[in-house]
Amino acid sequence: MSARRLPSVDTTLQDPLVGQLLDGRYRIDGRIAVGGMATVYRAVDTRLDRVLALKVMHPTLAADASFVDRFIREAKSVARLSHPNVVGVFDQGTDGSYVYLAMEYIAGCTLRDVLRERGALQPRAALDILEPVLAALGAAHRAGFVHRDMKPENVLIGDDGRVKVADFGLVRAVDTVTNTTGTVLGTVSYLAPEQIEHGTADTRVDVYACGVVLYEMLTGAKPHSGDSPAQVLYQHLNEDVPPPSAAVPGLAFELDELVASATARTPDVRPFDAVALLGQVRRARAALTEEQLDAVPPQAHATAHDNAEDRTSVIPRAVRSVQLELPAEDRHGGQGGQGGQDALNRTSILTPPPPAPPGPPGGSRARRRFDPRRRTVALIAAVLLVLGVGTGVWYINSGQFTKVPPLLAKTEAQAKRRLDEAGLDVKDIKRKYSDTDKRGTVMDSDPAAGERIRHNGKVRLTVSLGPETVKVPDVKNIPLATAKKELTGSGLEPGMVTKAFSDDVKKGSVISTDPRAGFTRKAGSAVALVVSKGRQVEVPDVTGESEEDATAELEDAGLKVDVAPERVYSDEDEGAVVKQDPVGDEIAAEGDTVTLTISKGQPMIEVPDVVGMNVDDATAELEKAGFEVDENRGLLGIFGDKVKSQSVEGGDKARKGSTISIEIR
Repeated sequence: MSARRLPSVDTTLQDPLVGQLLDGRYRIDGRIAVGGMATVYRAVDTRLDRVLALKVMHPTLAADASFVDRFIREAKSVARLSHPNVVGVFDQGTDGSYVYLAMEYIAGCTLRDVLRERGALQPRAALDILEPVLAALGAAHRAGFVHRDMKPENVLIGDDGRVKVADFGLVRAVDTVTNTTGTVLGTVSYLAPEQIEHGTADTRVDVYACGVVLYEMLTGAKPHSGDSPAQVLYQHLNEDVPPPSAAVPGLAFELDELVASATARTPDVRPFDAVALLGQVRRARAALTEEQLDAVPPQAHATAHDNAEDRTSVIPRAVRSVQLELPAEDRHGGQGGQGGQDALNRTSILTPPPPAPPGPPGGSRARRRFDPRRRTVALIAAVLLVLGVGTGVWYINSGQFTKVPPLLAKTEAQAKRRLDEAGLDVKDIKRKYSDTDKRGTVMDSDPAAGERIRHNGKVRLTVSLGPETVKVPDVKNIPLATAKKELTGSGLEPGMVTKAFSDDVKKGSVISTDPRAGFTRKAGSAVALVVSKGRQVEVPDVTGESEEDATAELEDAGLKVDVAPERVYSDEDEGAVVKQDPVGDEIAAEGDTVTLTISKGQPMIEVPDVVGMNVDDATAELEKAGFEVDENRGLLGIFGDKVKSQSVEGGDKARKGSTISIEIR
């Protein structure tokens, strides 16, 4: 694949990787999320036919060789970390300018999604999430890993309720705090003081981040907030994390102690690692009553996010909660460039709360000070001032838009419900066959998840029909090549071919298929074929026979004959069969070929010179060379013992095994 530039965080742009095949293996079906370091896609491993999450680093970071080397080294280490609460790592690789990590795909949402929708959680729910997170981090800590970027975005909650931690070992670049505001706030909110002051990061920085996450789950807000990253960093260094009960009165003291222990500004005071903190969490849970565990937090905390990227979604909900009303001209931005700022300065635009009922003397000031309605109005005014934009400007630039919620892998009913909650409608629904998406679940949406769309806009859904199914055709008695074409034409793939003897099916034609004809299979499935080798034949043994006789015998048995072009020396007579393949008595199929090797007799070898030697020595010499010996004495040699002559002169060649005559005198 040629190198492409990844899109920016503006999710309205078309992502060039969607629909592409990365590294010749991973088909990218859709984008799940975009971060400061990488983009996460939903993909299909075409080799193993499974859905997974593919995290692709932005090319700007991938250009740093040292960063990529560290990424690869740590990815390999984390892949060895097997724990049920850790997102599994399957593969890591590169394709051109893209460096990627193939991970387990979790259908569900992040803890950040839960906090945005629900705000503060009941203590029981918060601890139910925190415990598996700490179990995962504890396994990593004992294996020598430090997460370094623990936050709600990296806690995945599956549709089946499983909690998993993602992004192990993916260390942020040194200049993270100089990135866009949204990215910075999402990171600095969980940094331990020693990370900020000294750049050090051991297991205790994860403990600190978990303490911040616990505070956020219990209160619905981060403990430190500010306009800029510098303000948040300053608070981490100089201010303790406040007890959760200060924001949510009634929370148990044990929860305050838990947060204080985990977020101590001095690292040595914190639990050493996540295993130690998990022990504290379990002891705290055991000390809480059922009523304390199930304490319902106030709904107001559902809007108290301070992350810059959350502000658009926070303001409308807070505004609705106090019935914020604007004059008509301000709802549309006012006239000229100052309308929004004027609106900020008008206290009349806020509907004042009804006056507090009279109380006993001396108590009215206290009631006014802690009146929750006055406090909420003040919070709204503070948020608007911190944002530094007019309400009318917000309405035009952001208030008219929303983001399409994540819909992939949701059922059609779940997707419609999510769209309705986001104030969106379903435009229409397309249905497509899919080998990887469960029937009735959403495969795609237009616009895609995370893209901006006007309020009351409509979203087109693509819903899976599941795998397309076809019937296996009947290809029995059809030649193999034709049978393969029929399978392909039916939407199936020819699979493994094996051969078997058959008295009924002609050689080369199909005997049977697996699955059998008429069975239903999903499109693209492989169908195994059994092809006939023909009738079974016992091969005659023709070694030693002449070429002509051997050929006739084999052909009479229903076999074909092929004579090897090269003849060989052997003990067999010249022209006789020395070897056959297959050998005699083996089983072959009718029409199979038997290859014959023909003898060219014994080899020609040099004859020793034995003239003048005594008879015994001469005979021994000739026999040793591979010849037979014939003694010719005649009338004059009856009593002689010397060789006078030999039939083949010494130094000449004769066929091995032939007879050499010697004349004796």
